[in-house]
Amino acid sequence: MTDRPPATDADRDERTLRWLLEECQPAVRYRALRELRDRPVDDPEVRRARGRIARVGWAAEQLEQLGPRGYWERRAPRNLREWVDFLYFPPYQTTNWRALVLSDLGLDASDARIRRIAEVFFEQKLRLSSPYNFFHEETCIAANTARMLTRFGYGDDPRVQRLFDWILEDQREDGGWNCSQGTPGTLDAWEPLAAFAAVPPPKRSPRMEKAIARGAEFYLERKLFEEGRRYPPWFRLHYPNHYFYDILVGLDVLTDLGFAADRRLRPALALLRAKRRPDGSWAIDKVPPDLGPGLRIYSDMSKVRPLVIERAGAPSRWLTLRALTVLKRTSDTS
Repeated sequence: MTDRPPATDADRDERTLRWLLEECQPAVRYRALRELRDRPVDDPEVRRARGRIARVGWAAEQLEQLGPRGYWERRAPRNLREWVDFLYFPPYQTTNWRALVLSDLGLDASDARIRRIAEVFFEQKLRLSSPYNFFHEETCIAANTARMLTRFGYGDDPRVQRLFDWILEDQREDGGWNCSQGTPGTLDAWEPLAAFAAVPPPKRSPRMEKAIARGAEFYLERKLFEEGRRYPPWFRLHYPNHYFYDILVGLDVLTDLGFAADRRLRPALALLRAKRRPDGSWAIDKVPPDLGPGLRIYSDMSKVRPLVIERAGAPSRWLTLRALTVLKRTSDTS
């Protein structure tokens, strides 16, 4: 009996891709067809997968819990203090965080439930007359909202454009961004670049293109992790990311923006490859919040509840999709 030849990297990649293309998670299948198989938008399989995202899998599970008024909170605020925290606290089970996940998974305003969610943000957080609006809020919040609403299909709305104006105004002299005012840029403020990545290239203004170039250089000159060499969370992989940075987040955003050929990505790419499991997948190392020693980001951490999409430690379809997409982008430029 002839021994079977050892499996090659190509064999492993093909097995992994077949796993991603399984029908159980159409959000993953859709993006795998588009980004890894290079199928066009009008391909019948692509259209079918996209049409099932809201009906099967993670997105459907989130939408099942959505209230009729477009938010996940059990009731509307009763007083001014509750209006401040509405949609956002406590993390990460409330509307802001779940809506970000739905925008990641590929849903848009063609679904009436997404339209209701978007209207809640426009009415409660993007109204100039409201004292609780996101304009001139922390850049991380503004950029996350801009990314989410752009993916939902509202990128041309003047209120979303106003968010982008704030992101542009808040870029620091060093080319980075920071959620704290009056401080230099930092790698963990990745949300502005991710917001720009959600804008189709033909719709990016010259100011956006300049900000992207400056922001990308900020990350590249730091090799995507140099600033946090002694900060373990940046070397662990997460999902949902919310606003937690890691090396896959940096690689995904920069390669999506067109910097896949830059040699300064190589150290981060080596770290990403080293985290691949023998079965060809990547795993979530920790579900946020993943904090460094002694760090507290909320006054009452007892109220923080992780939003678990996939279990930490197990093979992750979502992270494997993102990692293979990054590796394909970089190999296509070599």
